[in-house]
Amino acid sequence: MSCAGYRYGLTMPGGLRWTFLIAAFICLPFIGSESTESLEVDRNGYIMYCPCMGRFGNQADHFLGVLGFAKALNRTLVLPAWIEYRPGQRGSQTVPFRAYFDPEKVNEYHRAITMERFFADLSETVWPVGQRISLCYTARHGQLKESCNAKDGNPFGPFWDAYNVSFDRSEMYGPLSSDLHHQGAAELWNKRFPADQYPVLAFTGAPASFPVQVDNLPLQRYLLHNQGWQDRAQTWIRDNLPREPFVGIHLRNGVDWSRACEHVTSSTQLFSSPQCLGYRNEHGSLYKELCFPSEDTIIKHVKKAIKKVAAKAVFVASDDNHMISWLENKLKKMEVSVHRQNDLQDPHLDLVILSKSNFFIGNCISSFSAFVKRTRDVDGLPSGFWGYPKPRKPHDEF
Repeated sequence: MSCAGYRYGLTMPGGLRWTFLIAAFICLPFIGSESTESLEVDRNGYIMYCPCMGRFGNQADHFLGVLGFAKALNRTLVLPAWIEYRPGQRGSQTVPFRAYFDPEKVNEYHRAITMERFFADLSETVWPVGQRISLCYTARHGQLKESCNAKDGNPFGPFWDAYNVSFDRSEMYGPLSSDLHHQGAAELWNKRFPADQYPVLAFTGAPASFPVQVDNLPLQRYLLHNQGWQDRAQTWIRDNLPREPFVGIHLRNGVDWSRACEHVTSSTQLFSSPQCLGYRNEHGSLYKELCFPSEDTIIKHVKKAIKKVAAKAVFVASDDNHMISWLENKLKKMEVSVHRQNDLQDPHLDLVILSKSNFFIGNCISSFSAFVKRTRDVDGLPSGFWGYPKPRKPHDEF
């Protein structure tokens, strides 16, 4: 399946650069259509939120947390659009959930409906204008005092504007916690916000933690790229890689990432580092090679992975420098080819290709790598991280 479109390059704050594909909306053949069956109102209520923190990797972490949150409260989850940024356009853009993932898959775990269908079929009955309350843990800075100011700033304003939502008032839910894995936590929420008085809990930001809580990691199996993206990735692999095992690697080496990695010396955890270090650092501690691996570390890990699965190719995804020529030179004697997307480069295609590799090496700190790792865990596929485990220092002998 193909999408007519054109390529554009996007430079994000700090120099992070991706190349995206714009189609009529965004690869419309992958979006599919909503069921035409009539909807019954969920008397237990709905959960709605703006995925307003970070880019896709961060939004995906939050989504898993909110899915667990909705399940615990027994409210239908309104599946948000993904927030993306496009050059030449002010503000952010919303991309329907279905463009990448199947709502039907989410429904295998818990009741869910897309934002598009909620506002087309249910909003006037369930959440009419005049009764729209925004929720936040504490007041946000903005035009109004003691308010969530839910639409102040980007991407908050453009997200809600995409659905013509304006809020009538705000309420703060602190000190309630979004961690509902403890006994009695859900009851506190339902007592504070009963569904008959609050049919929709609309959060200014995701009621979830980043990185994703360990309890919510298994929910990744309900957030897998839809069949359109699976087919597109399989076609790319067939057309560009030898029909032999291949290693997939993710390189974070842009200027912004280099600056972020400066914090490893002053932190116990950074971004998605619990995925390899453990949530209590039970598997190690931060150090620079985990975040910004040296060339020596990269080639050692790649060669080891190639031997492990008898690979004949390496696929590279990167935010900046794919290091193709350097890798080709280093792997020449092993007769291994090195590949990347060239035309119409799309980060979601990178995600799916990496998830299909015979062995994956990612960046322990990156939420992009974390999405791939969780996806591979669903299928029991092997993965590793740059600089992990930390090599032991040789001891002096006397």
